[in-house]
Amino acid sequence: MSLAGKKIKIAGAGIGGLTAALAFGARGAEVTVLEQSEAITEVGAGLQVSPNGFAVLRALGLEEVFRAKAVQGQAVELRDYRQSKLVSRLDLGLLPEDQPYFFIHRADLIDLLAGAVRTAGIKIRLLQKVDRIEATESPVVHLANGAETRADIVIGADGLHSRLRPELNGVSAPFFTRQVAWRATVPNTMNHPNVARVHMGPRRHLVSYPLRGGEIVNIVAVQERMAWAEEGWTHTDDPENLRAAFEGFGGEADKLLKAVDQVGVWGLFRHPVARVWHKGHTALLGDAAHPTLPFMAQGAVMAMEDAWVLADALDKTSDIPEGLAAYQARRHERVSKVIQTANGNAWKYHLSLPPMRFGAHLGLRLVSSLAPKKLLQQFDWIYRHDVTAE
Repeated sequence: MSLAGKKIKIAGAGIGGLTAALAFGARGAEVTVLEQSEAITEVGAGLQVSPNGFAVLRALGLEEVFRAKAVQGQAVELRDYRQSKLVSRLDLGLLPEDQPYFFIHRADLIDLLAGAVRTAGIKIRLLQKVDRIEATESPVVHLANGAETRADIVIGADGLHSRLRPELNGVSAPFFTRQVAWRATVPNTMNHPNVARVHMGPRRHLVSYPLRGGEIVNIVAVQERMAWAEEGWTHTDDPENLRAAFEGFGGEADKLLKAVDQVGVWGLFRHPVARVWHKGHTALLGDAAHPTLPFMAQGAVMAMEDAWVLADALDKTSDIPEGLAAYQARRHERVSKVIQTANGNAWKYHLSLPPMRFGAHLGLRLVSSLAPKKLLQQFDWIYRHDVTAE
């Protein structure tokens, strides 16, 4: 194995960084994860893990512990906003048995990945804030406290505010999409089934699905608006602002909105896919390379795919730059296509003109009832892609 004994430093103990640590560790590398926080925690709520992400977890030996923490999804339902009337149902039961779809709390996924990393003997060093990274063939990580650390390979899995991305690509300004998102969790007092529901309204939509054995419901609500909102998941808002923005939503959506007592808010920004993912013996991974809007629920899953492919590409060659180049070549087209699909997806939920909305919903109802498999198969290129079998 070409990775055996290689010293690898990973900046960021998020989903992508921890998955990469496991993938590298399984191939014999000596891995250290550098995390700026004082503890490995996750701000946020739910995420969806489609079959292509589950394939990575299964290949890493985490299937059993993941299933114990996740909720297996039965369907994705599109519903009208006024009384939550069903428009279309994407039956996830039509997926092959070995390609299940899940909902899980971000904190639970981070917890199980961190536990697996520690069990594997991989070091996680906390309070290690990266200031900059020298992207050379002998990379040096400069920490904010003045310390330096070196490795054979350094991976920037440090998200939107990556310290490595500007070193490789310069600084680029993101584009505000004029969309704002809220997210919250509420008790599952309405017996929400194991489905993801998209409540579609004029210039806005609300997504809900259960977490933690159905005890709570995750809510993500997106509204088109001109007023700017800051990017990032740590900003809070008054729940009354959320309810005011989604006034007119009825049925189950109204019950969910009334139950919110704490809510986060963030602006949705479009970032370009990084042109350069690697330099010297350094590389970008996940959001550091290709942030995505949340309209295909693939952000975390793309980071997990990246992690597997990066470790695999490096393990197949003794030349590190060659392996890093192969990694970008294998990933760039796919993530670009996923991001492009996500960028163009929101408008389908936000139709505001009544005749257009009526026609679109009628078409969805017909396809859902007459050709349910065809409705699901449009996503085969995402869900049935298995990077562990490449």
